Amino acid sequence: MKKTAEAVSLGHPDKISDYISSYILDKMIEQDPYVKYAVEVLVKDNHIVLGGEITGNVNLDNVKTYILNALSDIGYTNEYAKHWKHFAIEPNKVTVENLIGCQSCDINKGVKQNGWGDQGVFVGYACKGKENINRELFLARKLNQAIYEKAKNGFDLGLDIKTQITLDDTKIDTAIVAVPMLKKIDLTDFIIKTLGEKPKHIIVNGTGIYTYHSSIADCGITGRKLAVDFYSTACPIGGGSPWTKDPSKADLTLNIYARKLALQYLNDNDECFVYLSSCIGKSELPSATVKTIKNGTITMQNITVEKTPSQIIEELGLQTPIYKTLCKNGLFSLLKT
Repeated sequence: MKKTAEAVSLGHPDKISDYISSYILDKMIEQDPYVKYAVEVLVKDNHIVLGGEITGNVNLDNVKTYILNALSDIGYTNEYAKHWKHFAIEPNKVTVENLIGCQSCDINKGVKQNGWGDQGVFVGYACKGKENINRELFLARKLNQAIYEKAKNGFDLGLDIKTQITLDDTKIDTAIVAVPMLKKIDLTDFIIKTLGEKPKHIIVNGTGIYTYHSSIADCGITGRKLAVDFYSTACPIGGGSPWTKDPSKADLTLNIYARKLALQYLNDNDECFVYLSSCIGKSELPSATVKTIKNGTITMQNITVEKTPSQIIEELGLQTPIYKTLCKNGLFSLLKT
């Protein structure tokens, strides 16, 4: 049976948006560890729009500097823009529209009582294999990261990269790569070496040409790459985007906690799924269920999560400025040992 998974680099316009919001969140937490934050970012051409809510003892006067620093972290520097010219975002031309307001007092009341900042459903997943994720996703991410690092070490390749791996049982059937190029570069040997085997099919830039990229080619919006950020098609996506939010938001914290529980309950099973739900303003979870699969046999059990939101946030270390690192290395990277 064939299985496919995709990965995108930090230079993809949607991830640019995720990273900018994560970068700003870190700066807000540095000023106030208990800040309430939910900021969406839209990037198109050289225009960036911020919209959302922030409440806390913080100052946003340097928000444009934060944005430019975030772009530089990704690799979109003025030097990069000189090389790629009008084909990519140009930091020295960036304009910012700030539409940020304050968190609703209705939501804030429930959060202050140690309740969750939203209702929702969340799914954690773990399976046998490297990094306890499905192999096609592991390989898609590995290849993407390798090409992204190669692109950051020079200007021959662009930073807006997508990779896709299709497995046919255990063998790699197809490796697809989209990476900006100003001239034809043969990546065949690099792809084979990175994956550790030769795919049956290798496709690089399926249209034959790829130059316009980042927000010049595509509008970027926060939270639009959830299948990439979570588990691809191996597991249902629970809740909304974990990016752009402080840890009082269940979309962030309970998605990470569900993954942590899935790793704990995996044991010698082939796969483990953890399903959680939350209620806005309430501490207790309406439901928590674990499903394990071993040799085709499914086992279900209800569990009780007695920890409060603040206890889970503290356990995961989420009230510290770690969000740009999570956005760069993956949402579940803080759970790696």
